[in-house]
Amino acid sequence: MNPAQFKLFLEVAELGSFTKVAAQRQTVQSHISRQVADLEAWCGGRLFRRTGRGVVLTELGRHIETRVRTWLHDTDRMLADIRADAGVPMGEVRLGILPSAAHPLMTRVYLRLQQDYPRIKLNVREGQGTELDTLLDTGSVDMAILFRYQRPRSDEERLLATAGTYLVSRPGDALTQSASIDFSRLEGLPLVLPRPPAHWRAVLDETARSKGFSLQAVVEADSLRVQKELVAGTDNVYALLGPFSIMDELRAGRLRASRVVNPDLRRHVTLALPKQGELTPAGKVVSQLVQELVAGWGHQLGEPGVATPLRA
Repeated sequence: MNPAQFKLFLEVAELGSFTKVAAQRQTVQSHISRQVADLEAWCGGRLFRRTGRGVVLTELGRHIETRVRTWLHDTDRMLADIRADAGVPMGEVRLGILPSAAHPLMTRVYLRLQQDYPRIKLNVREGQGTELDTLLDTGSVDMAILFRYQRPRSDEERLLATAGTYLVSRPGDALTQSASIDFSRLEGLPLVLPRPPAHWRAVLDETARSKGFSLQAVVEADSLRVQKELVAGTDNVYALLGPFSIMDELRAGRLRASRVVNPDLRRHVTLALPKQGELTPAGKVVSQLVQELVAGWGHQLGEPGVATPLRA
């Protein structure tokens, strides 16, 4: 049994597309199809069924998925134990992260690993909050950096930083001239919002309902880049974003932001660890590096010494 083949099987099952897997692995789709066909021949049956939008698991594929995941997890743990015996942290660490939190944190973590732990390899996967929770629960990532709407209360999550919420517009917009804006002023504004059932969208909608109105979503988009570009390129269109995701655009003068208050919608950036099992030695190194770097930055996701364009 070749673990690499079954890791490919799980990757295709998660992404639901040979093409997406090929792009992620920087290869051609036919190469992925061939490997899957070889594995299906070895297993004695079809593992995937083609649909108009990609592939889905067959009954045989669903039957072996859990077993394969358990077997690979046990294999990785066995290899990690062997490596730990050598006293040198090594191996792959899979980390899930929100796009707005990835830079410059991941760059600094990588540079520290190259300097002090060159045998540790980072595998970084971006995703939204619910997606990252699912990846963590299924063991597809070893840890995740995400936003919570309450401070963590268990050892499974470590608080890294806190962030407010900002109404974002093009420069020169009257609503974002002041440092803060009352949430009630959002009534009737044309907003670019994440698509339901995103947790952040649910929080925003529920807050608006508690104020007696509904938010007006003129565009729904999960992509931060899409949200920011729409706002930067359109008059009288707004978004509700965190400070870490808009710093570059604010410094470049492409966006302007005013902090939303009453209520103060604070989000807590946390490092979520596995609910079951322990981190590998390499995972413990990466976890510690993340916490040390953010603490050294004053519990923010930006490096000290870089001027912030947000007004106090």
